[in-house]
Amino acid sequence: MALDLTQRKRPSGVVFDMDGTLLDTEGPAQLAFARAIETLGFAFDAVAYARCLGTTFAETQVILRQVYGDGLDMEVLGQAWSANFAAASKDTPIVLQPGIGDLLSCLSEFGIPMAVATGSLKWVAEKILKALGIREWFAAVVGADDVDRPKPAPETYLKAAQLIGVDPKRCHAFEETELGMQAARDAGMKVVDVNTLR
Repeated sequence: MALDLTQRKRPSGVVFDMDGTLLDTEGPAQLAFARAIETLGFAFDAVAYARCLGTTFAETQVILRQVYGDGLDMEVLGQAWSANFAAASKDTPIVLQPGIGDLLSCLSEFGIPMAVATGSLKWVAEKILKALGIREWFAAVVGADDVDRPKPAPETYLKAAQLIGVDPKRCHAFEETELGMQAARDAGMKVVDVNTLR
């Protein structure tokens, strides 16, 4: 994963999205959702799940209620998904995206502070990052439960920049979804679309 770190273009801070950007979590995420929805008495619908990818929480709710009906308790589903995620990652291991290890090492060598701004719950993010041995690279981890308005609002990115002590306008944000990129742009950050680096 290439990045221009010449003095003129070097960021003062870097904030990473987690799922799909730092880590390949799609397999465990889908397995965890399937197990969660089945524990609530519904059949897993792969098409419905695929439609939810890259959407806002509100849009996800609409899609899932269209498929499963108003009887689906979104809060209970979210709790079941989180509970199943750790177990699912044992069956379908989470791995670093290609080149991420080298990029983190390079940024660290330049002394650039880094943070994670994720739509996942903080405890889930912390557990995964620690298990993969990369938590130490980040001065801060901000989860969806750390802010009042998670992505696609910019608050997650703004809080991450605040915690690493860098003006958001001097930060680069690494993202892979359009909604995440818009959140980072609205925070004033320069966005790096990781899809163009792979």
